[in-house]
Amino acid sequence: MGNAALREIAVIEEVSFADLEGSVVAVDAHNWLYRYLTTTVKWTNSDVYTTPDGTEVANLVGIVQGLPKFFEHDITPVMVFDGGPSELKADEIESRRKQRESYEEQLERAREEGDAVAIARLESRTQRLTPTIQETSRELLSLLDVPVVEAPAEGEAQAAHMARRGDADYVGTEDYDALLFGAPQTLRQLTSKGDPELMDLEATLAKHELTLEQLIDAAILIGTDFNEGVSGIGPKTAIAEITEHGDLWSVLEARGDSVEHGDRVRQLFREPTVTDDYDVATSLEPDLEAARAYVTEEWAVDPDEVERGFERIEESVTQTGLDRWT
Repeated sequence: MGNAALREIAVIEEVSFADLEGSVVAVDAHNWLYRYLTTTVKWTNSDVYTTPDGTEVANLVGIVQGLPKFFEHDITPVMVFDGGPSELKADEIESRRKQRESYEEQLERAREEGDAVAIARLESRTQRLTPTIQETSRELLSLLDVPVVEAPAEGEAQAAHMARRGDADYVGTEDYDALLFGAPQTLRQLTSKGDPELMDLEATLAKHELTLEQLIDAAILIGTDFNEGVSGIGPKTAIAEITEHGDLWSVLEARGDSVEHGDRVRQLFREPTVTDDYDVATSLEPDLEAARAYVTEEWAVDPDEVERGFERIEESVTQTGLDRWT
């Protein structure tokens, strides 16, 4: 979700990477990639990740710099890619498109004025997961033997489904939707320098004495990526209203309010479109030589920019590979 208001409801605590060793994390791949993509663009000279024909593949730099964190802590990442977006998300997608267009206009002005600081900031904000980025990301992950799962719809929903089935220990995403999709435990800040945060579903439900269905109803009242919230209702009020009236419809009736497509949004979270057609291997054998060649030779990324990342992966495979990686 984008809806950070859920943070006021969720039970979240910091967890040590040491406590996560040996685990499997179903990662919201689009969310993870986008954060490394924007960070790379903001802080790296564009010549590093731009091919001679002008194609930008900053994602390759981001992947090589981001994956070592998993390998070094003996964590198996499973990258779950989004399928087609829900029709209900059309407004959110359109809003993001308009915002990106605004940033692109600002970027053009910054370039004309030679404002290097503004250029770096705005270039990161105008990034999107292009077909080339999608394709090359999957190919590099394959060479590094990182499992990839193709979700039929929302990646977070698929990741949550995998965790509920016991095929993953955690869901990895910065968004809070994972809570509503029923992810038992979600790791946030996997792209940050420090330890991640652990968002616990059962603890959240117990704290507020709600069912998952009621938590979903509270979120709909606040507003999600799929619907506008009810005016005047924030996290505390939503919990209080659901506690008093029991469910979404009773709250709306008591207030004389409505939520457009509320029944469809509710169903989307309660019964999301997911698949059981996937394979999660935890014995990984990265082909580092092929991965290096793919990044630096086929896609002309500056070797100096990714070598340390590859070295970290290689060192991790050697150290933990006795029974885990090989």
